Amino acid sequence: MRYIADLHTHSKYARACSKELTPENIDLWCRIKGIDIVATGDFTHPKWFAELSEKLEPAEEGLYRLKKKFQKTQPQFKEKSPRDVRFVCGTELSCIYKKGDATRRLHLLVFAPSLEVVKKINDELERRDCNISSDGRPIIGLHAEELLQMLLDIDERNILIPAHAWTPWFAVFGSKSGFDTIEECFGNLSKHIFAIETGLSSDPPMNWRVSGLDNVALISNSDAHSLPNLGREANVFEGDKISYDLLFDGIRSASPNARCGKKKSLLTLVKTIEFFPDEGKYHYDGHAECKISLHPKDAIKKKNMCPVCGRELTIGVLHRVEELADRTEEQKPASVVPFVHSVELEKIIADSMGVKGRSSKKVKPIYWDIIERTGGELPFLLDVKSDQLSIIASETVAAGVRRIREGKIKTIPGYDGVYGIVQIFDDSEKVKKQKTLFGG
Repeated sequence: MRYIADLHTHSKYARACSKELTPENIDLWCRIKGIDIVATGDFTHPKWFAELSEKLEPAEEGLYRLKKKFQKTQPQFKEKSPRDVRFVCGTELSCIYKKGDATRRLHLLVFAPSLEVVKKINDELERRDCNISSDGRPIIGLHAEELLQMLLDIDERNILIPAHAWTPWFAVFGSKSGFDTIEECFGNLSKHIFAIETGLSSDPPMNWRVSGLDNVALISNSDAHSLPNLGREANVFEGDKISYDLLFDGIRSASPNARCGKKKSLLTLVKTIEFFPDEGKYHYDGHAECKISLHPKDAIKKKNMCPVCGRELTIGVLHRVEELADRTEEQKPASVVPFVHSVELEKIIADSMGVKGRSSKKVKPIYWDIIERTGGELPFLLDVKSDQLSIIASETVAAGVRRIREGKIKTIPGYDGVYGIVQIFDDSEKVKKQKTLFGG
C-alpha cells in the first residue's frame, strides 16, 4: 500500500501563516491533496496543543486521526471513498545561539511518539525559560546539540531532523548562519541525525554532490503556511502497515549508505516529490531590494556584492552546495531514493489559461473537476498514465503535466526570498478558456 507523507506543516498560531490552518481544515485538505500522513505542526504552542488534544484520537501506534465529529467536507469535492488521514506529532523549532564565535540560526523539525511525550517536551522547554507561547515556531536559545540531548533524555524515540537544510538564514548548512557539516553542528550526537529536509530550493541531485550526506536520508516536505501549499513537496512510502516507528525506520533505511546495506524496513521510502529547485526562493544568489538575481558564477565575479548598491548578496542554495560539494553534477552515491519534480495543479491550470495567480476564479472549477475525477491532486499528478491525462483534463493541462514529468519547462530562478517562476507554456500556447472533457 502507498502512503504519501508531508512531515513539515504549520498552524494558525505560527507567524505569517493562514488562520485557516486548523485540524479540521488540514485533515480536509490532506484528503483534497491526496496526503495520507501529515505532521501536526507547532505542537509546542499551548493553544494548538490543546486543540490537538481535544480533536485528535489515537490510531495506529504513535499516529492519530481527527475525530469524526470534527471532520469537514468540501462541496466541490465529492469523495467516493474518503482518505483516512493520519497525524504524527511534529513541529519546527528555531534555535538561535552563539557557537564558534558565530551566531547560528537553525530551524529544526522535532517529532514525538505521542501527545503525552509532547507534553513532557513542552514542560521541559518552559522549565528552561523558552517562550513557547510566543509563536507556533518559537525561538529558543538552546544549542542544536543541547536540544537533541534534551529530546533523547525525555524519550529515546524522539526524532530531530534539520529543516530546509540549505536555506541561507535559518538552516544547518545555511550560508548566513549554518555549519559546514552535521558533525560540526551536533558533535557527539551526530549519529542521531539520520535525515535532513532538502527544502524547496534544492533537490536530491544537488545534495548527492556532498559525500558527507551519504549517511542521511533526504526527505521533502511542504513547510505549508497555507492549506493549498500542503503536499507541494512530500514523501512516498510503500508498506503493509504504518506506525510512528515504521515511518521513521523507513526514513532511516533510505540513506544511500543504508540502501547499500542489508537493513530493510517494513515501510519503505520509495521516492520524494520535489519542487523544481529553481522555483524555491533561495536558489540563486541575489539582492531582492535591488532586484538583482545572479548565478553563483556571476556572483563570484562580482565578489558576492550587489552591483547596484554595493552591499553583500544573499548567497543562495546553489552557491552553497557548490562550496561544500566534493562530487561533480554527474556523480551520485551508489544507491539513492528516486524522486520526481512536480508543480502544483492550480499553477498548471493557471499557466495553461494565461491567468496570473493560482487562486483565479477561472482556475477553481477546473481544479475541483479534475481532483474529483481522480480522488485528489497528487493522484492525478503522479498516477494517471500519460495517454489518459486528456480524458480527465483539457489537452492543454494534460500537455502541461507531461512536460513537467519530462522536465521540459523553463524557469526563472528564485533568489533572496523571491520565489522563482516555472514557465510551462509559451504565450502562443496559452488559451483564455479551458474546459475539462465534461465541461468543468
